[in-house]
Amino acid sequence: NKYESLFIDSITVAGRLCFTWCAQQPDNRSDRTGKVDTRAVYGMHGREMMAWLTHLQHIRSKNVIFVGILDESVDEYGRKQYDLQIEGSKTGRELPGIVDEVITMAVMAGDEGPYRAFVCQTLNQWGYPAKDRSGRLDVLEEPHLGKLIAKMGSGVPQAARPLTFVDPATQTTS
Repeated sequence: NKYESLFIDSITVAGRLCFTWCAQQPDNRSDRTGKVDTRAVYGMHGREMMAWLTHLQHIRSKNVIFVGILDESVDEYGRKQYDLQIEGSKTGRELPGIVDEVITMAVMAGDEGPYRAFVCQTLNQWGYPAKDRSGRLDVLEEPHLGKLIAKMGSGVPQAARPLTFVDPATQTTS
């Protein structure tokens, strides 16, 4: 128990390695042609990645931290959309349901110039992927992983903090 955290940099690369391994498995070759069956490879890749992530999820004595790359795209309505850069769709779609926290490090525009921040809550004005199951994080946090982990493990959960209600009719959108 020398370490408190397991740091995986990056889940994007781990996904590529897993996909390569899956493509080499004999079960993913067509019986008729002997060629790689891409659908079978993607299916195995999704199952293997989810099995690995579920295994890591059950390590309760450690902080398991994944780093991944975000892809930014624009949908047909002109809205920005962010997705985890990983082979196949299953892992990127299901990962947020497995982990306790989803934190996006983003460069934000400030009055004194750009700055980095962790975006930590699902309901954020920028549309970044985020989730806080600890209930202790603010929308934006200082980009210091040690302080973030300490805050998640102590302090007053948001549910115990007084709520500030805002009338949506008085808000302007940009």
